[in-house]
Amino acid sequence: MARLSKSNPPPTLDTASSHGAPVAPRDGVYPALYLLLECDRPTMGSLRVSLRGISRIEVGRGERRAVAGVGLTGTRLAVPDPWMSARHAELVCVLGEWTLRDAGSRNGVVRNGERVAHAALLDGDVLEIGRTFFVFVAEDPEPDPALEAAALDGIQTFHRELASELAALAKLAPSRVCVMLFGETGTGKEVVARALHAASRRPGAFVAVNCAAIPASLTESELFGHVRGAFTGAAESSPGVIRAADGGTLFLDEIAELSLAAQATLLRVLEASEVRPVGGAHATPVDLRTITATHGQLTALADAGRFRQDLLARLAGYSVELPSLRARRLDLGNICAALLTRFAPQGGVRLTRQAVRALIAHDWPHNIRGLAKALETGLVLGGGELDLVHLPADVRASTAHGAASPALLSANETQHRDQLVGLLRLHHGNIAEVARELGKAAMQVRRWVRKYGIDLSRFRV
Repeated sequence: MARLSKSNPPPTLDTASSHGAPVAPRDGVYPALYLLLECDRPTMGSLRVSLRGISRIEVGRGERRAVAGVGLTGTRLAVPDPWMSARHAELVCVLGEWTLRDAGSRNGVVRNGERVAHAALLDGDVLEIGRTFFVFVAEDPEPDPALEAAALDGIQTFHRELASELAALAKLAPSRVCVMLFGETGTGKEVVARALHAASRRPGAFVAVNCAAIPASLTESELFGHVRGAFTGAAESSPGVIRAADGGTLFLDEIAELSLAAQATLLRVLEASEVRPVGGAHATPVDLRTITATHGQLTALADAGRFRQDLLARLAGYSVELPSLRARRLDLGNICAALLTRFAPQGGVRLTRQAVRALIAHDWPHNIRGLAKALETGLVLGGGELDLVHLPADVRASTAHGAASPALLSANETQHRDQLVGLLRLHHGNIAEVARELGKAAMQVRRWVRKYGIDLSRFRV
């Protein structure tokens, strides 16, 4: 029987034995099929089906999601998609090559935006079977059950490195070890911080502060509090956010934006576990767990004298780099499910296939924050059914002019595609010349062209 799981890293390539049964190129690595998202039930999230020891998987309509063995090397995946036929499609491995076949369905099978009856499968291919989207991954390390059991509550990921970091954070949660979160804007640093606080079971509040949003003249007052009359306009005393987080967790977002003077005061607070308000004569004890976040590199700032080295050493108990949404494409279905559940708790949300194609094709420069805004606005405009027209213009442009949806690409694959496009442009679309320069067979270059959805005609003159 196929194994269901919740963690994976970026895909590469697959090998198989001469008898058709998949064989991993290294221990613990096998092909997998991901059910990414159901258009009519997008809040159900994603599902991973390992193809370990399997040479055929059949996909078709069923009363509920279910995976069951069929013979010694076969599996059936059932999905409650009314647009699927009872036996809709199958993936077959012969001599190490996986192939997608339409099993006589009524509504057909789509691979990377194009309807096909029979087609070879490449790593990252996006499949539409009925109104359900799948991703084929040719080489996928088997998940570690220990990582899944230890993950922070409320955060699901198929990204192996992120799963490992979340498991480490879960172990650190009950302690007072400071945690630093790095990553591009919108990658979910506050979400992780809140989950860490929840796992800590500290009795106090979770207090989030955006250091970049505090006026420089008010930074120390906002953080450390002030007494009445401490400065012009201080008509009443204020405890400050640090005392508000007493017994709980203080989350300092964009920590790099703090002035050097505020950094010095914060260091004293953390080392002495007490805070003295601006204008006050006495310090108050505080019990803090501190989590900081930034999208910049604090080490470089410290080396340049713009961030205190001693404060950096105090805050850097454990550091985590959160990956961009581009680097965790297989998490798109689960992230959409969580966001749609938040925006439409009453349920009944649906997405059109055109909308999902655009969500997959877009590179999401603002990461999860950008995806959240697109879905929230789209739901309001669509009244519960989100179509392509309800998405922002830059997202719609990802599938402009009817272009096929590209395969799901990792960050490394995106870089490889860009390199290939550059060579094709240089050699005017001549496959043989590109292959010669790369030292690869022309057939391999053609496979990459097809995988990345590259139109050769645009390079030929």
